[in-house]
Amino acid sequence: MRRRESLTQDMTPLVDVVFLLLIFFLVTSVFKKEELALLLNLPQGKEGEKMIEKRNIVIELSKDALALNHEKLDFKSLDEKLARIEDRERPVVVRIDEHVEYGRIIRLFNLLKKHRLGNLALIEQKER
Repeated sequence: MRRRESLTQDMTPLVDVVFLLLIFFLVTSVFKKEELALLLNLPQGKEGEKMIEKRNIVIELSKDALALNHEKLDFKSLDEKLARIEDRERPVVVRIDEHVEYGRIIRLFNLLKKHRLGNLALIEQKER
């Protein structure tokens, strides 16, 4: 009597596709992390964040760090970089963690005032 071979599908191409998709999603998710330099806990508000243009100056402030256009720096370096900005009418998008000391916020705003950058947008987290 002859034995019958059972017919099964070859799973190798399916596994290959799953691994390719996994690698694709891992690689593309890294680019999303570059959007913000600091991990901030923003205060909540009704409006939420609007579309931020590429030409905006983005400043992020946390309890112990500071970033300008997704690059971490200190207040002295920020002062030097703000002095090099030629277009004083460019919008300045400011993200401030809700637990930052008031003195750090005032220090940041004094730097912006010193360099005549007054077109400010304070970003908040949208209420859920």
